[in-house]
Amino acid sequence: MANAFLKSTRLRLVFEFGTDGMVKPIYKNKIFNNIRRDATASELYQAAQAIGALSAHSIWAIERNDSFDIDA
Repeated sequence: MANAFLKSTRLRLVFEFGTDGMVKPIYKNKIFNNIRRDATASELYQAAQAIGALSAHSIWAIERNDSFDIDA
């Protein structure tokens, strides 16, 4: 039976930077590596809100990306 082991966690914030000439929104990402693997969704949300408060642009999305090692 295969097992999955949590290797790392990253936090990705997507900021809305305005619009282009065609009125399409422009988004830019900021990725934070080395996030505690046991961080809860609530803790990540609070951290993202604190970072967003320092930015001139509003947060459009908050994403958690987990990476796993799979062994047999």
